[in-house]
Amino acid sequence: MFTKIKSTYKEYPAAFKVLILATFIDRLGNFLLFPFFALYITERFGVGMVEVGFLFTIFAAGNLFGSTIGGALADKYGRRAMTLFGLVVSGIGNISMGLANNLTVFYSLAIFLGLIGNFGGPARQAMVADLLPPEQRAEGYGILRIALNLAATIGPSLGGLLVAYSYMTLFIADAITSIITAIIVYTVIPETKPQKRDDEPEDSVMKTFIGYKEVLKDWVFVLFLLVSAVIVLVYMNMNSILSVFLRDVHGFPAQGFGLMLSMNAIMVVFFQFWITRRISKYAPMKVMAFGAIFLLIGFGMYGFVSEVYMFFIAMAIITIGEMIVFPVGQVAAASFAPEDKRGRYMAVYGFQWAIPNLFGVLVMGLVMEYIGPNWVWYLAAILSLISIIGFWLLHGVTKKRFSKEEEPIKEEFLEYSISSIE
Repeated sequence: MFTKIKSTYKEYPAAFKVLILATFIDRLGNFLLFPFFALYITERFGVGMVEVGFLFTIFAAGNLFGSTIGGALADKYGRRAMTLFGLVVSGIGNISMGLANNLTVFYSLAIFLGLIGNFGGPARQAMVADLLPPEQRAEGYGILRIALNLAATIGPSLGGLLVAYSYMTLFIADAITSIITAIIVYTVIPETKPQKRDDEPEDSVMKTFIGYKEVLKDWVFVLFLLVSAVIVLVYMNMNSILSVFLRDVHGFPAQGFGLMLSMNAIMVVFFQFWITRRISKYAPMKVMAFGAIFLLIGFGMYGFVSEVYMFFIAMAIITIGEMIVFPVGQVAAASFAPEDKRGRYMAVYGFQWAIPNLFGVLVMGLVMEYIGPNWVWYLAAILSLISIIGFWLLHGVTKKRFSKEEEPIKEEFLEYSISSIE
């Protein structure tokens, strides 16, 4: 098995491999800090979860605007430049947050980091599509998810060791990983922004931002985003409402929920590549509809089951669904985009996560509080069904458009890609 994975991995360009390594290191720092963020804020500043929730809303809003700006600048100035800028600012900002003694200052830094620190997000997403030919992109984004989940598996454990010394070590460690990643990107990864032809005029900064108008005029892409946002609204319950529901309704301990999330991450690490390789040849909208069926079943189960082993089975089903839906969604978003607007398309694609994060937890919390806990999962199943229908209908609309994207690349490019990594 591992020999086959190693052989397959050799098919990818060296720059892509380095990008995966750099992403793993950077996200490892994020996952060192993120699980302990709420604990730090409540302990350091003596506040409750309302203030913590407000802080997370600030981050979500900042990410929304930051990715929008970063996507345009990635198309204007290059993917590498924006990735480096975001990493350096993130490293410096994290140290500053760890040193902040005042909650107002802490909030101000959160606004700044949420906005500026996410400049490089769309650039990295676009970089994957820049580096890989169309038929490898699904696997490429799948490998990216493996790196993220491997970081999510290791990071919290390391963070637990560091926090025994002090919370400040978490901020320092996150900053160090950001700077290490920046050094790797600067030293090894080339600029991947597609070059304009000699007869094409260079866009001004203002024209680059106005280019978002063309993205939003792509009504098929906007419909895809709306349907994708529905399934994100369902999925985000895994990291927000689910832990509270299991604790309050079924007396399920936090340690048990931690094991469930670890199982989720480990499944992605071991099976994401295998699954992605087998689904990448099928029409993306059909595949996403199929994956959403697993999310419907998994989340819907929590409204009906009460046995501990069934909680884990439901999580396993959800994990299969996310391994199908989200890498293919990234490939679809990249396939919609013309090369010169790929950064902006990937930035707008990020809206499907950012907008549900602004209000999703609040809405589901109100449902849980005033309608009934099980209704969160009934509603999740209904929303999943809506997304299944939406993706299936989009298949007919996008079939012709995606068929152009999937044309075989030239044999010379294949030979070059293989020889460059041998």
